[in-house]
Formats: sequence, structure tokens, C-alpha cells
Amino acid sequence: MVKLRLKRMGSKRKPYYRIVAADSRFPRDGRIIETIGSYNPTKNPAEVKVDTELALNWLQKGAQPSDTVRNILSKAGVMKQLHEAKNAK
Repeated sequence: MVKLRLKRMGSKRKPYYRIVAADSRFPRDGRIIETIGSYNPTKNPAEVKVDTELALNWLQKGAQPSDTVRNILSKAGVMKQLHEAKNAK
């Protein structure tokens, strides 16, 4: 199954994450299918960049977001777009 999750980057005590589509069988920082965006929690406020078209495309194909990625996508408005697209059919 494809999951949308965070891939940890950066050094000790300075985490930086990429939002990626990855097979659920691979490790957290292992092989990925595609990068969807980035998340930097060390900035104040946290810096989030999401390619909404890519994220929406993966969600429509059945990719399951992790809890944290679901919250990030909700704040970016992607989950609302997905809900509206499903109800429009």
C-alpha cells in the first residue's frame, strides 16, 4: 500500500521533513516513490510547502496519509478539495 508520510532529513536537533509517497513496507527514510512537499518545524511558525495537485492525485489513487501528514494536508486545504471532489461525482 502507498502511504503519504514524512521522511526525516537534516542533522541532530535540526529536523527537516519531506512529505513523500512511499510503499508502506519500506523504512521511514528508505526508498520513496515521489516527493510531494516539505515541512520545517524548527521555524516559527512552521514552514510548510505542499504541491496540492500531486497530493490530491495520490489521495485519489488511494494513498493513505499518516496522522501528521493528514493534519498538514488539512491545514493546506487538500483534504477539503478531496472531499469536494468525491461529493461532486
